[in-house]
Amino acid sequence: MMPAGSRLRTFLVAAAGTILLAGCATLPENVNRPESFAYTDTGDTFIGKEFADEIAAHPGKSGFYLLGEGLDAFVARAVFAHLAERSIDVQYYLYHADLVGRLLTDQLLKAADRGVRVRLLVDDMDLEGRDFSIAAADSHPNLEVRIFNPFSRKTGRISQFVTRMGSVTRRMHNKSFTVDGQVTILGGRNIGNEYFEADPDLEFADLDVIAVGPAAREVSTAFDRYWNSELAYPVSALVDTPPTPEQVEEKSRQLRDFVAGQADSAYLQALRNSDLARKLRDDEVQFSWGDAVVVYDQPEKLLHDAGKTELHLAPQLRPFVEGVDKELILFSPYFVPGKAGTAFLTQLVERGVRVRILTNSLASNDVSIVHSGYAKYRKPLLRGGVELYEMNKRLTRERRKEKKGTGGSSKASLHAKSFVFDREQVFIGSLNLDPRALVHNTEIGVVLDSREIAEEMGDWFDKNIERLAFRLELKRDEDGSESLLWHGLVDGQPQTFAVEPYTGFWKRFGTGFLRLLPIESQL
Repeated sequence: MMPAGSRLRTFLVAAAGTILLAGCATLPENVNRPESFAYTDTGDTFIGKEFADEIAAHPGKSGFYLLGEGLDAFVARAVFAHLAERSIDVQYYLYHADLVGRLLTDQLLKAADRGVRVRLLVDDMDLEGRDFSIAAADSHPNLEVRIFNPFSRKTGRISQFVTRMGSVTRRMHNKSFTVDGQVTILGGRNIGNEYFEADPDLEFADLDVIAVGPAAREVSTAFDRYWNSELAYPVSALVDTPPTPEQVEEKSRQLRDFVAGQADSAYLQALRNSDLARKLRDDEVQFSWGDAVVVYDQPEKLLHDAGKTELHLAPQLRPFVEGVDKELILFSPYFVPGKAGTAFLTQLVERGVRVRILTNSLASNDVSIVHSGYAKYRKPLLRGGVELYEMNKRLTRERRKEKKGTGGSSKASLHAKSFVFDREQVFIGSLNLDPRALVHNTEIGVVLDSREIAEEMGDWFDKNIERLAFRLELKRDEDGSESLLWHGLVDGQPQTFAVEPYTGFWKRFGTGFLRLLPIESQL
């Protein structure tokens, strides 16, 4: 998912694509990009030995543990980084330079100081103005940073949305954190404060899963494909003047001082004292075991047009969706099904499958242009028997001001991307159900065969959905006209809205206008 500002700029540029700008964005040629690969002989590491008995007891299966709470998701990454002995492979779309970003960077640097090889692969969307800091981290002999599909440093980014349209508008949206090739964390979270905040009223605001066994090795294979891709540029190839040793030491000192000042923060307290931290260190985490299929786009997807579907994740996932017999539950923050997706979902209903979808409302997601793409399909979906739910949560003016400029996806109340198939299998990953994710960007996720987890998520939906979301109804008047109603709780009391809840006229007007633009393929 592109940040709101970047996504909107993309659409505006697309509408004005005939404008010619002077200059041409260029990237370095003949880049020194030595290949490296995940270590395979890591069974003797602490983490390898910690999980060895359980893996041996479940031959061919992978173990899974859900991370639905923000502090736990931070703790898991930090603990595994602390326990790393051979390697840490980190791949993210967004990696903010905020509290969480700095705390995790500190863990990566400490691991590198111990001799652990750290490979950090980050999409360039979030890195404007940060080359110096990244180059300072990259100067560590055991830590290498590569930037995926970079913008040219020789001209402004906004102009490149025209001069490199179809290139820089396609991003690496993958999210994975793999340690010693033995354990990995996949899911919806980028690295940043907003992705690790615990919300007691919304356990599935975001969702990751810890995976051990064959699934972790598959994620390592996927990481290597991206790390060695021609689209992955070493920082040294993009920075003309590397930082001096004195400048590197100053940046290190600043980070150490910052982390020392956060000793009493909720994150570091959780790292020291939380129940999950103790269980991870003492090998007491209870995993659910089952078959797993790691699905991901090939990095070459960004170099080819949409017709090259053999490079895409979607065909790998489609058999699981088509195979449902009774029930399909979809969690997708950004949901733009298109005509084909709408027809597919309504056909599932026709053959007896119950289809329920939770996505963001206009009030809980201020990427209005994405909501405009979704809104036009609500009536056909409801008409076809699909059950739609939108988050019953509004962003206050203060919250919007606080989050302004930090990236559109962080502003949504719902950020988890997960699908439950017949309460037997679950997909967890980075994939939103919109054209940008399915066609333009790259994504990764895992389908886990775990009735225990699938039933847990299905039961959560049953018990909480009416409290946390608006249920949409398609109302038919006597004259045959159709209108939408939103049923939900406001201050604990049932209430029905005849317009988008918690929104004003101009917000709805603007979203309605955006629906008229021919931009759905870019959403």
